[in-house]
Amino acid sequence: MTAATAYLNARLIDPATGADQRGGLIVEGGLIKDLGPGVTRASAGDLPVRDCTGLAIVPGLIDMRVFVGEPGSEHRETLKSGSRAAAAGGVTRMIVMPNTAPIIDDQALVDFILRRAREKAVVHVTPAAAITRGCAGTALSEMGLLAEAGAAYFTDGDRAVPTAQMMLRALTYARNFDLLVADLPLEPTLAAGADMNRGELATRLGLKGLAPAAETIIIERDLRLAELTGARLHLGPIASAEALEPIARAKAKGLPVTASTTAAHLMLNENDLVPYLTYRKLMPPLRTEDDRRALVEAVECGVIDVVVSGHDPQPPETKRLPFAQAAPGGTGLETLLTAVLAPVHAGEAGLIEMLRTVTVAPASLLGLPSGRLSLGAPADLALVDLEEPWVISADQQYSRAKNTPLDGRRVQGRVRETIVAGRRVFSEGKHDDAR
Repeated sequence: MTAATAYLNARLIDPATGADQRGGLIVEGGLIKDLGPGVTRASAGDLPVRDCTGLAIVPGLIDMRVFVGEPGSEHRETLKSGSRAAAAGGVTRMIVMPNTAPIIDDQALVDFILRRAREKAVVHVTPAAAITRGCAGTALSEMGLLAEAGAAYFTDGDRAVPTAQMMLRALTYARNFDLLVADLPLEPTLAAGADMNRGELATRLGLKGLAPAAETIIIERDLRLAELTGARLHLGPIASAEALEPIARAKAKGLPVTASTTAAHLMLNENDLVPYLTYRKLMPPLRTEDDRRALVEAVECGVIDVVVSGHDPQPPETKRLPFAQAAPGGTGLETLLTAVLAPVHAGEAGLIEMLRTVTVAPASLLGLPSGRLSLGAPADLALVDLEEPWVISADQQYSRAKNTPLDGRRVQGRVRETIVAGRRVFSEGKHDDAR
């Protein structure tokens, strides 16, 4: 049981209600016991006090797309190192992808991740389970049993379900258990060997480009199947403006469809790859500035529901290669909140709208009570200086991998403290755990 603490003189921001007010917050027993303007030093009594002058308190971030190497590739990232990176970025819950070795497609592996996380991780960790066995796209996993074991949702992670027939089976199964199915909208035969966005820049750089059609082909297919089955479908990460149009139409029709993009796609465009910067090679690729602006606008109007880090640590031997040979992927847990704030500081988006994508929106999708500042809610919190300027440095990251696509970027907004279930796990650049 954690000690009760009063957090005073803070800016309280709750994306669930749109509330943005000055006040305090009392944490007791891992829950929010009281909050609002009425929580002052006088009302706190004898409780230990944390003065939050100059800081905002926001719900702890929920990252729905995190790749780690455990089990099987611990040199990339472990649950311990990944969770420490998450805590440094204000992320209090991360959903880890099933693309490990072995693939998370069995109840015992779901249980392994949950138990291992309880032993080693400093934030909440929940595994997503594979839609198909081995993520091979040929046989459906036991989704109902995996959900009972604790899987957050279902995805084949870094690959799309390859055939319409298999996706139809998955959505039909999921509908019967009210499960969430997430698909990566990249047609696999088009995406194979692609390096970056298709266009003039790819031609000048001599790299293989990937057209937005690779996204829309899968999106159109999956939306038709979602309409046929009535199952809950999540699409992402989305990278192009073209891919947003069918999603917007599906939402207008009332289909249970949601979508995500990555924080990097809200900050960067294809020009940031020059000259052949492999740590910015992502999949889906960074696209044009018009695409980036369209993604920000899609967040503002609700076409994009969730922003994820897409945290995908890669060791130097897979990144320090010629561009065409380098593996795609970049870290992002430690910079998720900062990246989400970037469009706010640029005057492109509202603060509440951006924070919603990493708090209450993923919480609602996953059926979690967190992601909000309300009485009785879990005390998963981030204390943030919304204005602090700093320069992102890959060398200073807590992740085992240092391949952040935002290396060297000048940004504003930094996490000062992270609280998980009422317990401080990160404060002023240091972790407070003994794990």
